[in-house]
Parts: sequence; structure tokens; C-alpha cells
Amino acid sequence: VTLVKLCSGMIEAGKAYVSANKLFVNGIRDLSQQCKKDEMISECLEKCGESLQEIVNYHMILFDQAQRSVKQQLHNFVKEDVRKFKETKKQFDRMREDMEIAQVKNAQAPRNKPHEVEEATGTLSITRKCFRHLALDYVLQINVLQAKKKFEILDAMLSFMHAQYSLFQQGYNLLDEIDPYMKKLAAELDQLVIDSAMEKRDMEHKHATIQQRDFSYDDSKAELFNVDAPNGVVMEGYLFKRASNAFKTWNRRWFSIQNSQLVYQKKLKDSLTVVVEDLRLCSVKPCEDIERRFCFEVVSPNKSCMLQAESEKLRLAWIQAVQASIASAYRESPDYHYIERLDRTASPSVSSIDSASEPRERSVRGETILHRIQCLPGNEYCCDCGQADPHWASINLGILLCIECSGIHRSLGVHCSKVRSLTLDSWEPELLKLMCELGNSVINHIYEGACEAQGLKKPGPSCSRQEKEAWIKSKYVEKKFLKKLGATEVLVNGVRKTERRWSVKKWRRHNSATTVPKTRRKYRQEPGSTSPATLSSALERKFRRESLFCPDELDNLFSYFDTGSGPRSLSSDSGLGGSTDGSTDILVFGSVVDSVTEEECEVSEDSSGEAEMEPEPEPETQSDPEDGRELHPGALLYKASQARNLPVMAEALAHGADINSVNDEDDGKSPLIQAVFGGSLIACEFLLQNAADVNQRDTRGRGPLHHATYLGHTGQVCLFLKRGATQNDGDEDGQDPLSIAVQAANADIVTLLRLARMNEEMRESEGPFGQPGQYPTSSPTEQSGQYVAHYSAFGKYQSIFSPSSIYTQYPIMTKQKQFF
Repeated sequence: VTLVKLCSGMIEAGKAYVSANKLFVNGIRDLSQQCKKDEMISECLEKCGESLQEIVNYHMILFDQAQRSVKQQLHNFVKEDVRKFKETKKQFDRMREDMEIAQVKNAQAPRNKPHEVEEATGTLSITRKCFRHLALDYVLQINVLQAKKKFEILDAMLSFMHAQYSLFQQGYNLLDEIDPYMKKLAAELDQLVIDSAMEKRDMEHKHATIQQRDFSYDDSKAELFNVDAPNGVVMEGYLFKRASNAFKTWNRRWFSIQNSQLVYQKKLKDSLTVVVEDLRLCSVKPCEDIERRFCFEVVSPNKSCMLQAESEKLRLAWIQAVQASIASAYRESPDYHYIERLDRTASPSVSSIDSASEPRERSVRGETILHRIQCLPGNEYCCDCGQADPHWASINLGILLCIECSGIHRSLGVHCSKVRSLTLDSWEPELLKLMCELGNSVINHIYEGACEAQGLKKPGPSCSRQEKEAWIKSKYVEKKFLKKLGATEVLVNGVRKTERRWSVKKWRRHNSATTVPKTRRKYRQEPGSTSPATLSSALERKFRRESLFCPDELDNLFSYFDTGSGPRSLSSDSGLGGSTDGSTDILVFGSVVDSVTEEECEVSEDSSGEAEMEPEPEPETQSDPEDGRELHPGALLYKASQARNLPVMAEALAHGADINSVNDEDDGKSPLIQAVFGGSLIACEFLLQNAADVNQRDTRGRGPLHHATYLGHTGQVCLFLKRGATQNDGDEDGQDPLSIAVQAANADIVTLLRLARMNEEMRESEGPFGQPGQYPTSSPTEQSGQYVAHYSAFGKYQSIFSPSSIYTQYPIMTKQKQFF
């Protein structure tokens, strides 16, 4: 019985052992799945797991055999045979007691009582007989039990030992099969131990070497970016990102540049968040005007993202990585792959006034742009390498580029070059006219003026990218090839002329436009002395239209680049200006300027596309000659801005003129204000493209918008409003642009300013449209239909503009985040 109980305990313990082994084997298999990348570990775990599972199965067989052969068999022997023997023993013990009682009674029977003696003798005889029979049965049971006990115990132990033998025999065979693998693994482990010891020694040596160095900061990652990385990740690492919420919080995120996208994630298992969908449509620049250090900004058409690196070297590395990715994306992706993908409203061009729903589109695209711009001298080839048929442009420089050079220009930053596509981007009329006023020949005369004297040769189309990049940086950033202002040659309308002295001369060119009356006022005196309304009242009574705008005039408002074709407005502003006496001013240098004939000048039209009504045409005048060595680039830019000469303005900027400098001798006016006085919308556009401050005011508190309003230049007013000019600030007399326009009775400008102000107020009242952290769109007509319902509520303006004119032809609509 004890043995059976012990066997039961052993079996229960064996089952627990088997369960534990099963869990262990399952853990090995899970570990094998996690180590699939390491073939050696994975193979070892798989083989060991399979072998251990077989051993567990063998143990299960052993415990099952013990259950049947030992426990069950001995239990049956105890339960059946031993129980019968105990019952027989009990009967034998009772019979023996009965016989003893009968013997006592028989011995006690008296002689004088024969009857009792006979009864006692008979009882004893019967009892003795029964006892003898029962004693024989008892002895038989004892003999049988002893014999069966021996057999059962020996048979049970033999069966159990056979089960043990089978367990170890099968285990031996199993382990014998994997013995070669275990020997092989042992040899590999020995080698691993040796390699590990060597690696540990090398690491200790490197650790000691590094400890001897003096590191102030770990910038080792500053060079870890590879545009041609096999996994497509150009660069990755932690950056701080400024949130777009009202609190402008900074959060640390893991950023990476991959597949021409800038993405980030909060944790490793989180999905990627795309910051910039297409790096070709963005630019990157360092930010030094915020409190945090090491910041840079990634600017896309839809928004801007402010990021912060951990050090200056890492910031430069990220900027270079983004620029290199942009250039790589342009090299790998031809233009036509993205023409249908990119909507014109997502274009990074400065602003757009086109409407796809109107037959007369304001944005000139495709072959029309190519035809207009490539007709200029030198524009049939890339400005920097000479590649034929360029399809990219730098709008602030006014040049055409091939796709590879455009990528290099884009890497210079928007403060040096603003790259646009002739086929992918939307083009405004003023921007197109700006491109037509400059061109590759004009700019190369400026930026490569000293190449011939220095004996330098520019790279060709077949040169490497590194050579082109070195040339472009030397040309536009370091400006090594400029000719000094005091040199013996100067640009005159893109043609080099020999000069002896610097002077400013007005040159008149003729066009085919119709001449207007000579009585138009010319705003030269101080606006505060005499009211513009008084000066122009007679002219306005004669030429003021019955309505503010008609569809044809709206069609021509931004079509001034197409002079001589279509109707022209006769209002008293140069922005809408029509034909004049055909004269314009051009800033030229040198005493040989008279050699330029009228026939040469008739090749191109007035750079402004606008006219200025003057009194009787004056003879050609020339400013006092000045020594070229004493002429500062800032002064040259100041005079060229009023003279509306874009090539000379470009030359002044190339020589380092400050575009926002002021002339203290002329009420602190800036070049942009001088361009307003010159009446040229193109000159204003050129200055704005080169980062002129649209809100910079003179000493009298008047900005470009004030002066354009005083002069009645509607086109310039519209341009400044598009560029974010504020109209709420008053001048020294407390007059804001709207007050000036009302006083001058200029209904066109009043309407523009009032609609702009109304739109601004409505935008402020609609909170979601003015949330911070968003980059203003470059397409002012995008989603203009969202605001039609708002403007329709103002009935007094419905009589002035028809929806087809105001919403699709005139740029007063705005996207969600910006007016104009």
C-alpha cells in the first residue's frame, strides 16, 4: 500500500515535471522566432527545442507505463487479493474463539449431569470440525497470497524497468543523432569565445583612447547623411519640433529624410508623420531671429516647420541633408512626371491670380511661358552651364536654368535664389514680365563680368555636379567674378558700353501705344502740401470712368506685359496705366550712352508696362556726373529704382547694395519707395522678390502703400496688398492709405482697400482661419470660392463687381491663412 502511494506521488510529480518541460520548450521556440535574423542562434534553438520536445514525450510514456504497471497493478492486488485474505483471517479468528469457548464449556461440565456433558461434548466436536476446515482454507489463502504477491511485485518492477530502459534508449538514440551538430556548435562556440575576447580587448583599447581625448560635445553625427543610402534614409536623428498650437511648445521627435520626404515619429512603433510630402517643393534656411539656438526652418507651400538641432554642426548637417535631398529628387524625377500631380495652387511661386474655371487664364503656363522667356538673349541655354532648353528659372535673379543647376540654386537658400519651374508652377503676369526684363545675358554680364579678364572658363553641360556647384557658389554667393563699379565697362540695356564717368541719364524709348493727353499730373511735390484730389480733379472729371472696373479692364489689369494689345485704362495711375507719350526712364552710365539709337531701344517696351502722364515732354536730361569710384551700390540701387532700370538694379544688388537701405537726404526713402515714384510695377516686383520690406516707412511715416495711394498707382497698391502691406498705420499727418484714397476720390483704390480691410476683419472673426503656426500660401486665389458666400452678404459691393470678375480675375480673394 505504501509503495502504491509513493508511486502515485512520483507520477504526479512526473506530470508536473512534464508540464514544466513543455513550458520551457515553448519558451525556446518563442526565442527562436525572435532570433530569426541570427541564423546561428535560430538554428540552435530550433534543433534543441525539437530534441527536448521528444525527450518530454519519452518522459510522458515513462510515467504512463508507471501508472499502468506499478500503480494500477499493485493497487488491484491490494484491493482484491489482500482483501479476500483479510476476510478469511477474520472468519478463522472467530472460529478459533468459538472453539475455545466450546472447550471451556466441555471442561466445566459436571459428572453428575450427563445431559450437560453430552451437550458440551457434541458442541466441542462440531466446533473443532469447523475450525479444522476453516484453518485449511486460511492456510491455502496464505499460500496463494504469498505466491501472487511475489509474482505481482516482480512483474510490476520488471515492467517499470523496461519503461526506464526504453526512455533512456530512445533518449540516447535521439541525442546520438544530434551529436555531430553539438560538436560543430561546440567548435563554433570556442571560436566565438576567442572572437569575443579579441573584440573586448579592442573595445577596451578604443575606450581608453577615447577617454584620453577632450570632447566638449559629441557631434559625430554631423556628417552622417548619405543621399545614396541603400535603405533610402538620407539622415535621421532627434530634433526638437515647434508645435503649431497657440502655446508654441517644443517636442522632441525622431526625424528622418527618406523617399524625398521629411517625416518624424514619437516612438519607434508609431506610424510616420509626414512633414513635407515632396522636398522639391520646399526650402530650408537657418533661423537666427528666435531665442532658441541651432534652429532652422523647413518651408513648404502649405506650412513651415521650425526645428531645433542639438548643436550647430548638427543643424548644418540637417540643412545640407535637406538641400542634398532636394537636388537628388530633381535629378531623379523628370519634370513631366509631376505636371499632372502638382496642382497650380500648390506651386511655390510667390502668388497666383489664375482661375481654371475661366477661359482667360491669368497664369501663363507651358509653351507660352517658354516662348516668352526663352526669346530673350541667352535664355535658350542654361545661365550657368550652357545646357540647352532650360525649364527652370530663378525668379529673383531673372535667369533660366537646367534641372541640375536649379537643384544647386535651391541648395543655396531662398535668400540667394528662388527656383521655379516653367512647366510645373503658376506664373503671374508681373513675374513673367520681370523675367522678360532681365535674362541670362544681362545677369551673366553682371556676375561674370571679370571672367574674361581672369581667364576663367565656366563649366559645360557635361561637367560634374561638383564642378557646377563650385562655380555657382563662387558666382552668386562669393561673387568672385563681379567687375568693379569703377571698371571701364558698364551695362546699358544688357549691352556693354565703355565708360569714362558715372552719370545718371534719362533715356526715352518709343512704343506702339497710344499717346494720352499731356495734362496728367506728376506727383513730385510733398503730398502734405496740396491735396492730390485738388491737383487731379480736372483730369479725373475728364477721364474718370462711369464704373470702377469693367471686365475688359480687369482682364488687362495684370496684362500690362502685353502692351499695345487690347484696351487700356485711362485712369490717373501707373498701375493701370495705359499709353503715354512713349517715354520711360532708364538709368545708364557713361558719356557714350548717346550711341544707343532709338532703334535699339525699341526692341523692348517700358520696363514697368505702365505710363506716367507728364506735362510737355522735356529734353533728355542727365544728372551731374559722378566719379565711379565714389558711387556706392546703395546709391546706385536708389537711383536705378526710380529710373526703373532692372539690369542696373540687379548690378547694384550684386555689388552688395542693401535693398532696405534708406536715403537720409531724401526723407529716409527706401529703394522700394523710389520704385513707387518711378511708377514701375516691375521694379517693385523685383525689389520684393529680393526681400524688400513692404512696410518700411520713411521719416514722414509713409510706406510704399501710402506713396502708391498718393500717386494713384492702383496696380502697385494691389501688389503691396498681396505682399502683406499693412493699411492701418497712419503717417505723420495721421492719414492711413484708405483716408488718402478717399481724399483723392480714387474709387479704384478705395474699393481695393475697403475690400482688403473687410476681408481682414472677417478673417479675424473666423478663428480657425487665423490659427498660428501656418505658413501662408503662395497662391492667393486658392480656395477663393470659400469666401464667395461671405462677400455676397455685402450688397453695396455686388453692384461694383460681378462674381466672374472679382473672384476669378481680380486677386482680392485669399486662402485660409493669408490675404493676398
